[in-house]
Amino acid sequence: EGTVKIGSMICFDREFPESARILMLKGAELILAPNACPMEINRLSALRTRAYENMVAVATCNYPEGHPDCNGRSTLFDGIPWLREEPGSRDMCVLEAPGEPGVYVAELDLDRLRTHRSDDIMGDKYRHPEKYGILSNPDVRDVIGGEFVHW
Repeated sequence: EGTVKIGSMICFDREFPESARILMLKGAELILAPNACPMEINRLSALRTRAYENMVAVATCNYPEGHPDCNGRSTLFDGIPWLREEPGSRDMCVLEAPGEPGVYVAELDLDRLRTHRSDDIMGDKYRHPEKYGILSNPDVRDVIGGEFVHW
């Protein structure tokens, strides 16, 4: 209920941790990420990680099976890896849609997310931006060389 702060990143942005981090630092609580690619385990893991490390919800929508190089599996990760009232960790995946076309609805508990953001140590509480200069240094390139070859 109320206002939700939304950020957006496109399909390939999910591969770069900085994309979601910048949106979180600008106040995003929910990141919307449209996709047009196969949502396989590594891409789903990247989205789950973006939600975890930034304490944000991440919702994706993807083309269904039958569309070239796509397989559905739109998702919602709520960004809450554990709850005070429950022992251990929990899966942040609220929704993983099947490959078929359709309208899939999931509920996101913003109050619970906001409580988690105020109580936990992830996100920006212990950042040390003074140590991250190399991240924005344009002279650091080709650490991992090679050219992309489509598989």
